[in-house]
Amino acid sequence: MILNPQRIATREKLILVGLYLSKYDSTGLKKLGFESFAEAFNAVGYALGAKPASIKNYRDEFDPLFPNRRKGWHGRPTRDYCRKMFEEYKGLDLETFSMLIKSFVSYNENAWSEISGKEDRKSFFAERLITGLAAEQYFEAVRQDIPQFKGYALENTTRLGCGYDFRLETDARKDFLAVEVKGLKERTGSVSLTPKEYETASSLADRFFLFVVKNFRESPFHEIYQAPLSGALRFRKRERITVQTSWLTTV
Repeated sequence: MILNPQRIATREKLILVGLYLSKYDSTGLKKLGFESFAEAFNAVGYALGAKPASIKNYRDEFDPLFPNRRKGWHGRPTRDYCRKMFEEYKGLDLETFSMLIKSFVSYNENAWSEISGKEDRKSFFAERLITGLAAEQYFEAVRQDIPQFKGYALENTTRLGCGYDFRLETDARKDFLAVEVKGLKERTGSVSLTPKEYETASSLADRFFLFVVKNFRESPFHEIYQAPLSGALRFRKRERITVQTSWLTTV
């Protein structure tokens, strides 16, 4: 059994997510913080760079092997490579299997231990996935079909702290375009900009795009706001003071 996510291929990760959702059903959904299977398929599917339907198909593949209310693909035998994954991972308990699924998208439980409230912690994985990686991967999947971004070379800048998630450049024009991606569970919701993102949006003006992926709960779609600070959107400043506690020793 391999529990190192870096050694597990993407297709095997998709299979394991399907196995997890089939075995643990609604309990597994709740453990990951999702409210529905569609939301889990969309968020995890896009986060792993795959079609959400792939995870649904793998869940259905395993359904005949577990006592749940769904029949799944009961009309044919389980495919050999899925059966192999089933035999290898079927013994994982809920906690271990949940942490394995979370590790597929580089989620570190300890890194977010400052989140307060039991219910907040339960849903934080799903919320963080939707607002972050799933939305970003959705953008990468569809951006070639978006007229404003066609013909541009794409650079992922999410880890560079430059005030936007993607930089788009082309030989046809000197100036680059910046795209900041946000994700929402519902069709509508609140989107916030960090001070750095707000400053960058102000500086770049019409070269800054806010790309919002909406409705991960059912069927994601996107809306694009060019120069969001000077358009129809209205931003209001919100200040919050955070108290951070640490323990110090002399060594």
